[in-house]
Amino acid sequence: MPSADPTAGHSAQHRPLAAYGAISAAFNGLFAAGLVAARRADRLPERYRASDVALLAGATAKLSRLIAKDRVTSVIRAPFTTYEDDSGYGEVEEAARGTGVRRAIGELLICQYCVSQWVAAGFVVSHALAPRETRLVAGTFAGFGLADVMNLAYSAAQDRA
Repeated sequence: MPSADPTAGHSAQHRPLAAYGAISAAFNGLFAAGLVAARRADRLPERYRASDVALLAGATAKLSRLIAKDRVTSVIRAPFTTYEDDSGYGEVEEAARGTGVRRAIGELLICQYCVSQWVAAGFVVSHALAPRETRLVAGTFAGFGLADVMNLAYSAAQDRA
């Protein structure tokens, strides 16, 4: 008799596919709500300046890594992850734990690439609704990210000396 679960047999490894679907639906719903709010406020930009795209991209990269890897933000991930090891320069390696939604959220939170979609969407909607404030926040994280690059370059130069 065929399984009632259309995803049965997808993987031998536990994959919380229903929870992934719920998280994807939540992302799309929240993003759409943000776009509708920006549209109703007549705040949708006609176009983006290259400088805004670069600023938001830099801020997204830094904030995503901060959420997914930073030692101090472990408190946010802790209900969904298990600490594995330090991974250098204030960062940690963690693994998702649990099953279902808990595991799916853990997988999202430890993946800087996965969480960057949420961060980028937040920055884009915020930029539409409150561009000055968003540039200030994005500038903070972009500057923070550039400082990281400079600090790593300095450390590498010191190691070679």
